[in-house]
Amino acid sequence: MTDPSVTPELELTVLMPCLDEAQTVGQCVAKARAYLERAGIAGEVLVADNGSTDGSREIAAAAGARVVPIGRKGYGAALTGGIQAAHGRYVIMGDADDSYDFTNLDAFVARLREGYALVMGNRFTGGIRPGAMPTLNRYLGNPVLSFIGRWLFAAPVGDFHCGIRGFDRRAILDLDLRASGMEFASEMVVKATLAHLRITEVPTTLSPDGRGRPPHLRPWRDGWRHLRFMLLRSPRWLFLYPGLALTLVGLLLASILTFRSIPIPGVFTLDINGLLYFAIAAVVGVQVAFFGLFAEALARKLNLRVDHGLPETLLRLASLEGSIALGAALVLVGVAGAVYAVVRWGEQSFGPLVPSQMMRITIPSVTTLAIGTQILFGGFLLGFIEAE
Repeated sequence: MTDPSVTPELELTVLMPCLDEAQTVGQCVAKARAYLERAGIAGEVLVADNGSTDGSREIAAAAGARVVPIGRKGYGAALTGGIQAAHGRYVIMGDADDSYDFTNLDAFVARLREGYALVMGNRFTGGIRPGAMPTLNRYLGNPVLSFIGRWLFAAPVGDFHCGIRGFDRRAILDLDLRASGMEFASEMVVKATLAHLRITEVPTTLSPDGRGRPPHLRPWRDGWRHLRFMLLRSPRWLFLYPGLALTLVGLLLASILTFRSIPIPGVFTLDINGLLYFAIAAVVGVQVAFFGLFAEALARKLNLRVDHGLPETLLRLASLEGSIALGAALVLVGVAGAVYAVVRWGEQSFGPLVPSQMMRITIPSVTTLAIGTQILFGGFLLGFIEAE
């Protein structure tokens, strides 16, 4: 006997987050319902209301939508609650400001039926009508952030922040999306990419919204939140690669300056001061690189989705025993260099020394000692993080 309290799964939910969209939400709901009827799709229109006080809920319900109130504030919170409440196997989400065409969702549905887990709209290929997007967002914010997202994660997405997208509901729920703000748009793409879900794009047109008031979006604040999220999900680009680059450059130039100066024709000559700065660069670089390994190890421990690749290889190399051996060896070399410097000083009866000679002994010695200490204790910290 069928349980009447169980709602059968529909094929499609058209989901709209809503916060005081009384001027447009009714039109959007009507357009989405018209599409479902025309396409012959068993579906629903769901409005996730985030605390509207202008009658948006009543208008949406009167237009034929199912309305669910979401108490937790924020664009991402509204969508997360809406996805959890949806009855459709597939979900197509879009803003309730009438900037997207809910009467033409065929391309999204077709790709979802082909087995894609995430189908992104792309406004740059589909067209941005005059006045639909602020100039700063159109030519700087969105392109730059989308480029960074593709670069950091190799995501096959040209428009990271498009407000209309379709997805397999179960696959997206399994990603455990948590962002409450506008960075939810980036979180979905990044986590879907890291989970190796099938992703594609379809052209979509962005029109000026019909609300007649400023949007909820705050470009600089929300842009930073998108960038911050992407960087924190990519410890290799935030920490590891910059740290390794700084270490290699510092060690290379410091090694050369240990034996001789480096003339820069027509400009200056790098000498003892340069040796000091490049030695410090190497020390700082090792520390920053270890931050990347710490972040990677902690992410694995907490089952967080972050980008992988070189960090995994380095973590295998940076075993506790290997780190102890290398770190201890470098510490001994550094101590030996310091002892040698004292011996040389003793040969001068502990009197005045020539800085250009002695600093080429003491700076490499101290640098080796510092790097060895970092590796030694960094290996212990990695072992502590990865311990069962």
